Amino acid sequence: MGRSESQMDITDINTPKPKKKQRWTPLEMSLSVLVLLLTVIAVTMIALYATYDDGICKSSDCIKSAARLIQNMDAAAEPCTDFFKYACGGWLKRNIIPETSSRYSNFDILRDELEVILKDVLQEPKTEDIVAVQKAKTLYRSCVNESAIDSRGGDPLLRLLPDIYDWPVVTENWEQTYGSWTAEKSIAQLNSKYGKKVIINFFVGTDDKNSTNHVIHIDQPRLGLPSRDYYECTGIYKEACTAYVDFMISVAKLIRQEKGLPVNEKQLSSEMNKVMELEKEIANATTKSEDRNDPMLLYNKMTLAQIQNNFSLEISGKPFSWSNFTNEIMSTVNINIPNEEDVVVYAPEYLTKLKLILTKYSARDLQNLMSWRFIMDLVSSLSRTYKESRNAFRKALYGTTSETATWRRCANYVNGNMENAVGRLYVEAAFPGDSKHVVEDLIAQIREVFIQTLDDLTWMDAETKKKAEEKALAIKERIGYPDDIISNDNKLNNEYLELSYREDEYFENIIQNLKFSQNKQLKKLREKVDKDEWISGAAVVNAFYSSGRNQIVFPAGILQPPFFSAQQSNSLNYGGIGMVIGHEITHGFDDNGRNFNKDGDLVDWWTQQSANNFKDQSQCMVYQYGNFSWDLAGGQHLNGINTLGENIADNGGIGQAYRAYQNYVKKHGEEKLLPGLDLNHKQLFFLNFAQVWCGTYRPEYAVNSIKTDVHSPGNFRIIGTLQNSLEFSEAFHCRKNSYMNPEKKCRVW
Repeated sequence: MGRSESQMDITDINTPKPKKKQRWTPLEMSLSVLVLLLTVIAVTMIALYATYDDGICKSSDCIKSAARLIQNMDAAAEPCTDFFKYACGGWLKRNIIPETSSRYSNFDILRDELEVILKDVLQEPKTEDIVAVQKAKTLYRSCVNESAIDSRGGDPLLRLLPDIYDWPVVTENWEQTYGSWTAEKSIAQLNSKYGKKVIINFFVGTDDKNSTNHVIHIDQPRLGLPSRDYYECTGIYKEACTAYVDFMISVAKLIRQEKGLPVNEKQLSSEMNKVMELEKEIANATTKSEDRNDPMLLYNKMTLAQIQNNFSLEISGKPFSWSNFTNEIMSTVNINIPNEEDVVVYAPEYLTKLKLILTKYSARDLQNLMSWRFIMDLVSSLSRTYKESRNAFRKALYGTTSETATWRRCANYVNGNMENAVGRLYVEAAFPGDSKHVVEDLIAQIREVFIQTLDDLTWMDAETKKKAEEKALAIKERIGYPDDIISNDNKLNNEYLELSYREDEYFENIIQNLKFSQNKQLKKLREKVDKDEWISGAAVVNAFYSSGRNQIVFPAGILQPPFFSAQQSNSLNYGGIGMVIGHEITHGFDDNGRNFNKDGDLVDWWTQQSANNFKDQSQCMVYQYGNFSWDLAGGQHLNGINTLGENIADNGGIGQAYRAYQNYVKKHGEEKLLPGLDLNHKQLFFLNFAQVWCGTYRPEYAVNSIKTDVHSPGNFRIIGTLQNSLEFSEAFHCRKNSYMNPEKKCRVW
């Protein structure tokens, strides 16, 4: 039998006889000592290497952060020539705008990711869901129930139209049917029931000069096109105007066909072009947005009787009664408005011009416009045929060639209408609770820096600085989410107590939401302002400042990378959420917010000299940003006046966050560097700030945005802010008068 493997030897089995023991030779001894020394050296080196700190962070979070930064940047670009290209060049190469989107940015990616979370939580049925959450999920299911929506065609809308005096262009014998029509009732009906404000913008809101109370406001209306500029209908606006009228005609055709009425294309075109003519006159009567930035000038308080005297209107030969109009609206919530009631008029010039316009048009023309403006908002809640009628219009305004995925649109709709119920689901699914305390600490640090930097301002006198400090200290913060949405089931259920949804009646659910929201707002007229109320839901990727509440809000949705993570380097947190915190604090002192005191009241707390100096300092930014021309918008220049508040906030925010980070380093020491990046943490601070704004626009939406958005486009938010930052130029060693380091720098705060 063979031997087992364990018994096999690797050398000869014969054992030699032992020899007499010999002494080591000098050579052997020398070699032994050498081997011993080498062994000691090797062990020492291994031990040293194992404990050697090369100053580079190798944690998984640091590796993730570094990978994101490297992917997004273009290291071959020159940071002092174009920091947007340097910070975002890689992002621009890797990302294209989806067919469903008018723009695409890191912000939009975060919102897309949040929508995925909302979809998951809204479509998951759970037996333990509280009633409010069940309602949110029912609303979501009704919205994604496309088969039910398509099977109903336009019928839900057709059944609603008689409630708003119908749409004359799709109604036979409209004048005879609605002979009792009055402008007061028609405009009021759309407003009180559905919150649709056409021709006259009537709403209940906080009284700017007494922010604990609500008051009626009268303002100019919003328009069907994005801004008054579009109604020029020439050049870059021609396509939008044509598409707008075609949209009206297409919907009118569909409704007439569904009603079984004949379609006279010439008649439809004539009536809808008349609507466009009327809306163009209304648009031209509105005050330009750049002339509406001073809240002191906007605020004109007078009694209802004085409004009747100052702004008498005549429609279809009948005098317009402001008292009847106001009481038509407020009677829906059982509130009587006497002629002595105070009303704040934001747009006296518009109301003066409106008088002449209304004398030129018939009741039919006015009702055609009013009904259209309501209908155009509801088309997206009807069948596929109706949705497709707006394709060319959507393309002209936004450049998009495909509809947003139904589930995305529905997740956003439910979040917008039931923000606390959806916020609860989001927080439970995705928000780490420990973030609140870290952000609280960051707010305290940046608030302190803001107050300290007041001493640096040579343009502001001591008296005004003192009041600015008091206001900064009084700012209330809201972080993540209201505790009640998690801890108080009864309160959350009661918030939506009056709502009852059906899965197969999406259109009716929408109408119910419009009525509920408007009813709730109108009732506030005789209620005190709840200054503890949050001005945003939790599932939102954004941040806010409220001048009337002197409140800053950082919803749970924004407390994630690249803005914030308790695990990422602090340089990135300060450049991300730190800058956002500084931005929102500075909004309390921008061209609008500076007019409100620490209690949220519209009060002039500035000395005349400091106010004049503020305007001089601000003018520098108006010129700077107004000189940026945007190739995507056909070379148009940014509006330095409309974007001033946001630009002041950006510049103040980056400066405060950077100084707060310097304070952090003084206290805690330098952080470990990130792997694969030959950048120190000062440079990483600015890089992360910039990468938040990586993105691009479709040309159509760039034209839209430059007229409607109070924010500068992302690339100019980066360039404009950093051109004014001496610390940025020092961090990247930019030579004087390079593009990113101009000699003239603007600073307000």
